[in-house]
Amino acid sequence: MSSPLGPGSAYTLLFDEAPRVGLGLPEAAQAIYAGNWCLPPAHADRPYTFTNFVVSHDGRISFAEPGRSGGGPVSRHSPYDTWLMGLIRARADAILTGAGTLQVARRHLWTPTQAFASDAHFFADLRMAEGRTPLPLLVVVTNRGDLPPDAAALRGDPQPVLIATTPAGATRAYAHLGERPGVRYHISRGETVDLIGLCADLRQRMGVRSLLSEGGALIYGALVAQRLVDETFLTNSPIIIGSPPGRPARPSLIEGVGFSPDDPPHLRLLSLRRAGDYLFQRLALV
Repeated sequence: MSSPLGPGSAYTLLFDEAPRVGLGLPEAAQAIYAGNWCLPPAHADRPYTFTNFVVSHDGRISFAEPGRSGGGPVSRHSPYDTWLMGLIRARADAILTGAGTLQVARRHLWTPTQAFASDAHFFADLRMAEGRTPLPLLVVVTNRGDLPPDAAALRGDPQPVLIATTPAGATRAYAHLGERPGVRYHISRGETVDLIGLCADLRQRMGVRSLLSEGGALIYGALVAQRLVDETFLTNSPIIIGSPPGRPARPSLIEGVGFSPDDPPHLRLLSLRRAGDYLFQRLALV
């Protein structure tokens, strides 16, 4: 296996109580990450599911401005954040995102190399060593089927795509996209995507063991509400975004769902790393 170049120097480990269960990292990657990341096995009924976000000091995940709505402006394109993103993608059998994300990131590809090109060989070797396909399956969740036909990620070649939608959404999506190699559909009954059914099919019919969600605040909220998330990787960026008056609020980490103050979802801190003014948390939903 090739050795990773990494972001320039090792992360500083501040705390680590993560369980040592599952596939561990190669030693060269452990030296950069300042420790191990053992990826637990899949559940019987769904993949082991994790998310990855970068969030500002005031808890926002996007500037929500044309051309600057992704995570890059929030992380200030930190190489430590993008290397970790590449590593996380490299260990995912499938990556889930939403139609809204595709609309504002039409040139993006959900691959490890897109995140951190300098370690393309290492990420490819890691996927092969862990028995994964060369590229993760891209799962696009859309209730309405409003998908941009010019999105690079929807070509279906070389990265396979699964469009998770509704009957009406499938009709609309097919009208936009037409017949494309490598693009398949998962159709839920009703007017919204059944995330529980989708995760069950990913695991039981498609062999997906590990699922990374890179959907936005609405998808993350829905996954948490249905207890479908196991872990969250959260980069704390040392910037303040704010929200201009008279305009729609810039999104926070979770939108579209509210939890009771009597029993809100709870997370347990598994590990904490630092690189300069950035903090990198790994948390488990309990």
